[in-house]
Amino acid sequence: MEKKTFELGDVVQMKKQHPCGANEMEIIRMGMDIRIKCVKCKHSILLPRAKFEKSLKKVLRSGAGTEAGGEESTAE
Repeated sequence: MEKKTFELGDVVQMKKQHPCGANEMEIIRMGMDIRIKCVKCKHSILLPRAKFEKSLKKVLRSGAGTEAGGEESTAE
């Protein structure tokens, strides 16, 4: 089984959904603990990295791809 890769700003799907009914979470802080924010109700949750990696189902949208595209188009 391959290791799941994720970055700051990614929107991920967890194995269990949030009590509000949404299953999309945005990564807003990374380190030994990872803070994720519910996309629907904006509630944030702090999880240890090991528990987050175990609960992560898949990365839905990458947040890093939008920043790099804007910088390349400014060449004159």
